[in-house]
Amino acid sequence: MDTINDFFSLLSSWLWGWPMIVLLLGTHVFLTFRLRIPQRKLLTGIRLSVRKDDGAKGDVSQFGALATALAATIGTGNIVGVATAVALGGPGAVLWCWLTGVFGMSTKYAEGLLAVKYRVKGENGRMYGGPMYALERGLGMRWLAVLFAVFTALASFGIGCTVQANSIALLANETFGIPTWAVGVFICTLTAVVILGGVKSIARVCTILVPFMALCYVVGCIVILVMNAPFVWPALKLIVTSAFNPSAAGGGFVGSTVMMAARFGIARGLFSNESGMGSAPIVAAAAQTRNPVRQALVSSTGTFWDTVVICALTGLVLVSSIIAYPDISYSDGAALTKVAFSKIPYVGAPLLTFGILTFAFSTILGWSYYGESAVNYIEKQRANRFYRIMFIVALFFGCIVSLDIIWNIADCMNALMAIPNLVALLLLSGVAARETRKYLWGNRLDEEMSEREE
Repeated sequence: MDTINDFFSLLSSWLWGWPMIVLLLGTHVFLTFRLRIPQRKLLTGIRLSVRKDDGAKGDVSQFGALATALAATIGTGNIVGVATAVALGGPGAVLWCWLTGVFGMSTKYAEGLLAVKYRVKGENGRMYGGPMYALERGLGMRWLAVLFAVFTALASFGIGCTVQANSIALLANETFGIPTWAVGVFICTLTAVVILGGVKSIARVCTILVPFMALCYVVGCIVILVMNAPFVWPALKLIVTSAFNPSAAGGGFVGSTVMMAARFGIARGLFSNESGMGSAPIVAAAAQTRNPVRQALVSSTGTFWDTVVICALTGLVLVSSIIAYPDISYSDGAALTKVAFSKIPYVGAPLLTFGILTFAFSTILGWSYYGESAVNYIEKQRANRFYRIMFIVALFFGCIVSLDIIWNIADCMNALMAIPNLVALLLLSGVAARETRKYLWGNRLDEEMSEREE
């Protein structure tokens, strides 16, 4: 097992090296300018996300699709992931993570657009879409589409299942003394009740859970920042300067490099908002929307909320806490987060516990749909029930076993998912630009997409 773990650790380091950073961030920047900076329409996207598109084709509302995507992305990456980036890459990793979110909004926009543009209606009447359909229908590259689906299905058992279940079980055991097997039984039962109802059931739960959990966490971060008020501005300056000059951070961060700050910041940014990974457009394809651009705008707001807001707040909380409390150890990301939140009297630790528990569970729900959709693309309806059973079984094992190797495998699967998705985005950028020019910049957002265009 040590040999296998070392292999995936080495592979993960190679996959997340400079080539991936250039490909990922380069795609974000390219699409930002190719699509004429769609980030400018952020407020329009937010407005559309809370309105029903009555009469439009789809399985769930635009907000339901957004909430389900956010359920999968707002997870432990927003809390422990950002802290790990700071611990390994220094405070500058926060800026790289944030920039990934800002430019990643255009990538998430393009993903949502192509998902709706190339979606199909299944035999059961439901909508299916995502990078695999864009690769097959838009580029005729079914072999690459199948590879993406395989990587997505494997990733769903890792980052979207066992890793999240393990986080919940360990936290519940350490905080409340509940046996991990008991937590496993509870999580499996609760998840089964939700996911057996399909995407509509998942979306209903997520539309209630996501806004509530995100609001609670944001309020907690704001309280800490108010307590650390004298150190917020120094923290901001440290984040910016150390992104390009890591030695400016001093102390235990002296060993950090620009490469480390960029690598861990961008990797955690992708882990957090999944822009470029290709997972979120899978559920975006199920949205009730008149045309691809409307859902594209809604999808782009997911990256804004997830990384530009929540991850940025987390990073600022952590760095300001390091400055405010020099005795804090920042070599362990999870411990750093715990100490920072414990500074809130009485409610800090419970708030963090609640945040991790709900974030992790929501991620499980979102990724269960992603994985099932990937399996459905390969085997149609025949393997769906088997996948759900295997997913629930994997949840239980995730609660009771050590997952060091799973983390490394998950990082590899995330990178391998991103590569075919980025190929689709770059090669179909002309299609995305044409649709954007027609509906967005041509002021035709309310226009219905014709049957011929689908």
